[in-house]
Amino acid sequence: MRKEIKEKDFIRQPNYPGGQKALKNFIGQNLKYPPAALEEKIEGTVFLRYDIDYKGNVVDVKVLSGIGHGCDEEAVRLVRLLKFEVPKVHKVKVLFHKNIQIHFKMPKQPAAQPATHVQYQITEKKAVKETPETQNPAGGYHYTITW
Repeated sequence: MRKEIKEKDFIRQPNYPGGQKALKNFIGQNLKYPPAALEEKIEGTVFLRYDIDYKGNVVDVKVLSGIGHGCDEEAVRLVRLLKFEVPKVHKVKVLFHKNIQIHFKMPKQPAAQPATHVQYQITEKKAVKETPETQNPAGGYHYTITW
């Protein structure tokens, strides 16, 4: 007579397809920084609690701690887009509760291009000696135009 192997957990937790790394990627790609938060240069973390039904859909989202300026609403919008895989065990319909943190950081600004400095020196048709003042030791270009 064989002994039946019991599963470790009666009810298994839902998981995001692809794991935590895929979840972070999804949030990073779909996060739209609110214009009001950009103007005020708001950064921070929004803490949320959400419910997942037995089909894997997010059915309810509540902000536990927000930072305002449209960030809370954007975090709720993102969490509502999530779809989870729920293992079916014993045909039990369970409502799962989970917490998540959505981080808002100001987008990086591209580095400013160095200003181009052009210096012209107009002289008559006389021979010009190179002196330390006419040389450009810092690099760049130096033009001498003679008539």
